[in-house]
Amino acid sequence: MLNKDPKKKYYISTFYKCFGLENIEMLESFFRQELKKLKIIGTVILTPEGINSTIASEKKTSLEKGIELIKKYSGDIVTKDSVSNKRPFKRLKIKKRQEIVPSGTNLKLINHVSKYVEPKDWQEFISQEDVLTIDVRNQYEIEVGTFKDSISPNTNNFREFDEFIKKNKKKLSNKKLAIFCTGGIRCEKASALFEKNGLKNIHQLNGGILNFFEKVKDKSIWNGECFVFDDRTTVNSHLEPGNYHQCYACRRPLSKEDLLNDDYIKGISCHKCIVEKSDKDRVRYAERQKQFNKIPS
Repeated sequence: MLNKDPKKKYYISTFYKCFGLENIEMLESFFRQELKKLKIIGTVILTPEGINSTIASEKKTSLEKGIELIKKYSGDIVTKDSVSNKRPFKRLKIKKRQEIVPSGTNLKLINHVSKYVEPKDWQEFISQEDVLTIDVRNQYEIEVGTFKDSISPNTNNFREFDEFIKKNKKKLSNKKLAIFCTGGIRCEKASALFEKNGLKNIHQLNGGILNFFEKVKDKSIWNGECFVFDDRTTVNSHLEPGNYHQCYACRRPLSKEDLLNDDYIKGISCHKCIVEKSDKDRVRYAERQKQFNKIPS
């Protein structure tokens, strides 16, 4: 794990935009070159459906310049912002994918229009008797924290979500569905998947859990922490780095007690994946960890 340094601050922005993105090959090279100049770290995912990203910098001005650069190609974007004294990424990655969220389907988001519930209205909305609240994230994320009384689809990855809908279509058909995820992007795809399966009354938390944490003072309807896809692993409801670590072999969150398990070897294995990975995998992870150890925190 990368250590916290109280003398350093990293400014972090999470955002996505669904639109028809062209010239992906050119943008991949251009963003890599220009964002590196600004000393930005993080991940930018480029797809024909749009952009999904979390990026960070030690300089707020550099981060702002990076976002303005991306806006030239994406149009206006809404960011969820936080600050950490823990380095959230090891380096910059620009990734190309066919889907903005891998769903295992051919569904595209370009013309889809979602219904949103603002964070300030979320508690009142999900308190209605005819509303079912569904956490569209993976089970390992839900185990770290979720909204009270929400339903888990018990999925290991988002590619399983369409099957969850098909299996539960009858139970869900006469209900208002309130769905949420970390930053909102999986809800965009989930909402479209529900509609593809004939369910229409779908409402998503605008900006996801991170936006709720940022905009709402009373967070009593939330239990636990929120898993994030960077080296903070989790954040608490004040958007501060949480108490979990991550196994870099299987990407699952680990509590401090989990780190004491004999199967935990930093960057190589944990008790959750020790039987899932091969010795060949662990040799590869060990070599990768050597490279990570060379990166300054």
